[in-house]
Amino acid sequence: MEELVKKHRQEQRELQSRITQKKKAATKKSRKGINDECAELERQLAERHNAELSGGTGSGHVHDGEALSDVEEDNRGLTPMETTVGSFSTPETSATTFQGKKPNRQKARLARRAAEQEATTARAAAEAATLPDLRENERLVMQNELKSRGLVEIDIRPDGHCLYSAVADQLSARRIGQITGGHEEVRPDYKAVRLVAADFISKHADDFSPFLEEPLEDYLVKIKDTAEWGGQLELSALARAYGMNINVLQGDGRVEKIEAGIDNSGQPIWLAYYRHSFGLGEHYNSLQISP
Repeated sequence: MEELVKKHRQEQRELQSRITQKKKAATKKSRKGINDECAELERQLAERHNAELSGGTGSGHVHDGEALSDVEEDNRGLTPMETTVGSFSTPETSATTFQGKKPNRQKARLARRAAEQEATTARAAAEAATLPDLRENERLVMQNELKSRGLVEIDIRPDGHCLYSAVADQLSARRIGQITGGHEEVRPDYKAVRLVAADFISKHADDFSPFLEEPLEDYLVKIKDTAEWGGQLELSALARAYGMNINVLQGDGRVEKIEAGIDNSGQPIWLAYYRHSFGLGEHYNSLQISP
């Protein structure tokens, strides 16, 4: 009888090994068929063992339990995955167990990325809360400077022509005309001021070309025919063309003085320059002496 039990244990181990290999190689489509086949092999082996044991002792029930205990003992040496695959579970249970243990890496990546973005946004908001309000500070400084210097601000439309429009407003207030290309006296406006700046730069190319990052002719076209912003070069050209000094009050309280390059005892014209207060960026307003 002991020899028969040893034989049964060996056969059970061999069958268990075959079943494990079959289930490992099973695909999603073939899993049900493999499970059915393995169950049938187990049933056939159990029936044969019971028959052999019954023939030897007259009782198969106890020995069948012993056979099942042997299977459990064999499973102790298997890895968790092998134990799960080699169990007598139904196909549906096996599929559910397998899918439940498989992590969703894409969802994990998306969740991790969302958390990182949320943390970055929170840090940026915290840093922004500690930064000074540049726009508000600039306006407060400008208001104080205007009051202390006895100046009144004239709002100029922020459209790319603001520097020229601000100069035109100053010239108009002083009843100063300007010469266009045809030497005709006209009421000053930003178009005429643009022409004066372009004409002066063209006639004094040696003074301005070293500061340009593009061909002179292309630069002049932008001044005359587009809404390209004006800056330091254009202010210098206008101061010299009109023979008037230009004072530019900065948002930090400084005054930048653009000299006409000639003896001029007249009053300078005043402009306000903003760096942070307007949505389009840098901006010029006209400043007039308080009456």
